[in-house]
Amino acid sequence: MTPGSTNWPDHGGRRAALLARFGLPADHPLIDFSANLNPLGPPAWLSDWLSGAADRLAAYPNPDDETPARAIAERDGVLPEQVLVTNGGAEAIYLAAALHAGGRVLVIEPTFSEYRLACAHYGLSVESLRLRGESFELDVDAAERAMAGTTRPAALLFLCRPNNPTGTMVAAETIERLLARGLETGTTLVVDEAFIDFSDEQALTPLLAGASNLLLLRSLTKLYDLPGLRLGYMLGSPSLVQGARDLQMPWSVNALALGLVAPLLADADYLSRTRTWLAGVRPGVPDAVRALGYRVPATQANFMLLDGRGAAEAEALFAFLLRRGLLARHTHNFAGLDGRWLRLALRDSSDNACLLEALAAWRQA
Repeated sequence: MTPGSTNWPDHGGRRAALLARFGLPADHPLIDFSANLNPLGPPAWLSDWLSGAADRLAAYPNPDDETPARAIAERDGVLPEQVLVTNGGAEAIYLAAALHAGGRVLVIEPTFSEYRLACAHYGLSVESLRLRGESFELDVDAAERAMAGTTRPAALLFLCRPNNPTGTMVAAETIERLLARGLETGTTLVVDEAFIDFSDEQALTPLLAGASNLLLLRSLTKLYDLPGLRLGYMLGSPSLVQGARDLQMPWSVNALALGLVAPLLADADYLSRTRTWLAGVRPGVPDAVRALGYRVPATQANFMLLDGRGAAEAEALFAFLLRRGLLARHTHNFAGLDGRWLRLALRDSSDNACLLEALAAWRQA
């Protein structure tokens, strides 16, 4: 297969498609480093909860039940009317784009490809601002100029924090500066904090009190290892959130997801164990990969980006890892990375040891 060839899966966790692509059997054993999920697995109590929740499926979700929004509001220190529960983080992205349909949007890249797809769906004109250098830094002056534009200002700016796939973090002070500029240009900042619970940095929630042009997007499925459940939410000013609620499809979030919000957020022990796991693998695993001679930018997420030294070698490394039972995430659909890098999730100590052994073997091959 040629580097950069088409038909790569758009998301992580697509093991069947990738095994078929490389001629491997469907039952080829794999450790999945391609999906950025919590390796602790779902909370232990979840199976019993689901067993007792079958009656929830016999009725439509209650649109007047404020329990999920109140649980989020209490956890994040906002008002319930500043919360909109969504069908995963993806729906929150699409609703943010829908609020500004037909406008001009600035996307800070390389980043999650879903922002561009959502904007295309709602007829927004997308312009890219690339992060700079090997450390993927944001040029704040360039961002402010791009927000103002030459013919019309940007209605929307998408930024991921910590960024997927680079793992890098834009400082809160920089976000404050962009918000101030956005008030002048009429630009709403959409900051995707899907991985903020895996970071040592604080979330941007306190900024909501003084920023009417800020939308924060969150995901609960990554933290609690529940990607099939589809559960996320949006935070913003009451007027922005109400605008998104008006555009949300009826019955968007299923009854099981809505019922799980409060018990998930109440599980302090699970979050504590997640923090303990993170402290044990970051920065240790990225440092160990660097010691093998690979370039890995500093990460504030539960994944790391590895420089493959060009698309051809990155694809060869991808195939090498796959045959050894390790599924990486390609970067063909991340603008500006173009398949030259691999993204690797941080997992438990045993899985991480397998990865380090394989990366060492690749260097010696």
